[in-house]
Amino acid sequence: MNNIVFGQYYPTGSVVHRMDPRIKLLAVILYIVTVFFIKDYTMYGAILVFVLGVSCVAKIPLKVLLRTVRTIIFLVLITSIINLFFTRGGKLLVKWGVIKIYSEGIHHAVKLTLRLILLMLFPSLLTLTTTPMELTDAMESLMKPLKVIKVPVHAIALIMSIALRMIPILMEETNKIMLAQKARGADFDSGGVLKKAKAMIPVLVPLFVGAFRRADELALAMDARCYSSVAKRTKYKVMHLSVRDLVGGLICLAVFTVVFLNKYLWAFDSMILALFK
Repeated sequence: MNNIVFGQYYPTGSVVHRMDPRIKLLAVILYIVTVFFIKDYTMYGAILVFVLGVSCVAKIPLKVLLRTVRTIIFLVLITSIINLFFTRGGKLLVKWGVIKIYSEGIHHAVKLTLRLILLMLFPSLLTLTTTPMELTDAMESLMKPLKVIKVPVHAIALIMSIALRMIPILMEETNKIMLAQKARGADFDSGGVLKKAKAMIPVLVPLFVGAFRRADELALAMDARCYSSVAKRTKYKVMHLSVRDLVGGLICLAVFTVVFLNKYLWAFDSMILALFK
């Protein structure tokens, strides 16, 4: 549970922390779209260098950022194994009974592994460098045009803010419950999968009870303060774009544009070579 980074804020006071959250949110959306368009290993390496560079500028320790990979290691292994053994194409490398491994299967497995890792790293930087309140304000500001079609923008942003705030709280609560159960003799490490799953029941029951209790207390507190999501509300901190935000946004846009251009220029070069052949 301590390895879960997404949803936690790591204050360092860096330039990235002080950037407008709307720019950072748009950069993450564009980054996710860009990662799905990457086809060659060179661009995977370039994007990884870009992410590590942003992490250095944000003064986020590498070990803190890499904790994100630990949380999805099981998913990465499962999807890589499926692609490795079930993708056909290219040269047959290994044949052992019904098990066949092709060169295309290895390429698909490696690329999918890199893609999953990259998809976790940059969004984690967003939550590490942006408070939940800033994310809420950014989402609400970016979704303002949807108010024209009667979409409850403020309510959606509020739900996202509460969800992000609850992640570290629930992790801390889970650690406390597990330590209390271990002090009473509970064993979460030994045995098979079924035994470990059964041992988690004494943790899940009080965790869900505590989560519902916290949600009820939060609802009562908001109701006691006459909170209304439909009322016209002002902002204590009004967001303004600065030169720093524009420079950071342009750098991100330039990097992602190079990735797109590389994809299409590579396809264009391949087409020219095919014509000459």
